[in-house]
Amino acid sequence: MKPTLVIITGPTGIGKTDLSLEVASHFNTEIISADSRQMFREMKIGTAVPGEEILSRIRHHFIHSHSIQDSYTAGRFETDVMALLGSLFTKVTVVVMTGGSMLYLDAVCKGIDDLPSVDPELRSSLVSRYHEEGIESLRFELKRIDPVYYRQVDLHNPKRLLHALEISIMAGKPYSELRTHPHKQRDFRIIKIGLTAERELIYDRINERVDRMVSGGLEEEARSLMAYRTNNALNTVGYREWFDFFDGKCSREAAIEQIKSNTRRYARKQLTWFRKDPLLVWFDISETGKVIPYIEAQLLQFERE
Repeated sequence: MKPTLVIITGPTGIGKTDLSLEVASHFNTEIISADSRQMFREMKIGTAVPGEEILSRIRHHFIHSHSIQDSYTAGRFETDVMALLGSLFTKVTVVVMTGGSMLYLDAVCKGIDDLPSVDPELRSSLVSRYHEEGIESLRFELKRIDPVYYRQVDLHNPKRLLHALEISIMAGKPYSELRTHPHKQRDFRIIKIGLTAERELIYDRINERVDRMVSGGLEEEARSLMAYRTNNALNTVGYREWFDFFDGKCSREAAIEQIKSNTRRYARKQLTWFRKDPLLVWFDISETGKVIPYIEAQLLQFERE
């Protein structure tokens, strides 16, 4: 049978980890994390990394595999995962990939534009500018050097703005001119599973998870990483809000509420992105028992083709 990559995705906090464990156990296979932050070993609590018992039961890849001081991109993820899949598919015919990082998933499924590597000093300079002058400074600069992408990008997302500025400056031409949206052919089949629920339930799960993270020591973890706050890995929900608190810009209670609010906003963005994919088949979290039979039916259909 032709090798198959089973992708399990959905908004943050929806229960992707539990379902991926069930699927991987059923097919006696391994799991690739498509979470752009779980790979950083210093960020354990704020990224909801699976516990040691889970990691010892089923082998995971790209969990605590890198340091926050490493520069890592979706393009590098594509290269690394394609090499890993080449190895895994010599042993198994089904591999599970789970996570909610949209660009990372697209990089594996479709390929990604061949963009220039970013100089660490440039990245540090732009991140420092963001922290010192605010997001409006990034918007102004992007509008000046790439008005086309400025009209397309989410102007409330500093990571997107920083990325576009980095690439534009390194390449010496607008980021929008470098985005060719390739669709590379893969030598394996892909089954895409999406988990969802009523919006209020998703929000409740997010709020509860943030409370558990705070109780589990998220504040202390963020404080221990203050020295690295300009690193791209830490420009993310769950950490930058604490940095504002440590800087005296808000109260502790406000920082926690902001983490919840920003996480809910990110979940909405994920759902908007994923719902544009016609190949993704959705399952409510109350119907996860139907997922494995669906995958088996798809595999059987593949064999008949």
